[in-house]
Amino acid sequence: MVYRSLIGALAGAGALCATMSPGLAWDDSKYPDFSGQWHTIGGPGRWARDVPAPLTPEYQAIFDATKGVGGQGTSNMTYLCLSPGMPRVVNGYSDIEFVNSPTTFHILVDHIYDNRRIFTDGRPWPEPLVPTLLGYSIGKWIDTTGSGKYDTLEVETRGFRGPRAFDATGLPLHHDNQTIIKEKYYLDAKNPNVSHDEVTVIDHALTRPWTIVKNYQRLADPRPYYHEENCPEGNVNVRVGNDDYMISSDGYLMPTEKGQKAPDLRYFK
Repeated sequence: MVYRSLIGALAGAGALCATMSPGLAWDDSKYPDFSGQWHTIGGPGRWARDVPAPLTPEYQAIFDATKGVGGQGTSNMTYLCLSPGMPRVVNGYSDIEFVNSPTTFHILVDHIYDNRRIFTDGRPWPEPLVPTLLGYSIGKWIDTTGSGKYDTLEVETRGFRGPRAFDATGLPLHHDNQTIIKEKYYLDAKNPNVSHDEVTVIDHALTRPWTIVKNYQRLADPRPYYHEENCPEGNVNVRVGNDDYMISSDGYLMPTEKGQKAPDLRYFK
């Protein structure tokens, strides 16, 4: 009888814990369907096509100075297999998968280190906020239509380190890394196989907040193939100190800039 009473008590406690568990309160039907594989409409390309960047005069001069001189620039380090960082990763450089869970909205991209975690559990900003290339993202689901179902994920990301850029051109962000990025993820109202990410970048290299909408198309294949990318494999870029070089097709070190000197060879005979 004692054992039966103990088992009953434990079962009751387990049922109570299950009732209180936030995981069991999850109702997937209340959220938009972001399942499947997605690709950037029009390809990743540049941050903004045919839209001039609202750079401050100082950062416009920095950007102009990198044009036509060769080299890799100072704000573009993906050639060394570093993450593109935010906001560049939203350009979508490979197969994209959105995974929604009770506490986190995951964005998975098999391209260098593009994966993001957007925490949706109501947590505050951590103290201290450790700087990373992708930053720290906190999101909140919103019902904008009053339908009783969520339709938009609002996200704020901060806590960055560099080097980061908007795209492969090296379009710069401010070196102070005080960037704040706000996003709105939602499905297209007329076509649920199209999703949008409205991205607003607030940065001291800009004269004003800059908003761009990135668009993605869901692949029709219900069992799509996810491509593998191994950035270090076959990478011909080499960094020695603060200088960048490349390995030529015949296996020799070669310059990447006009008039570039060879690296210091003091440790070689």
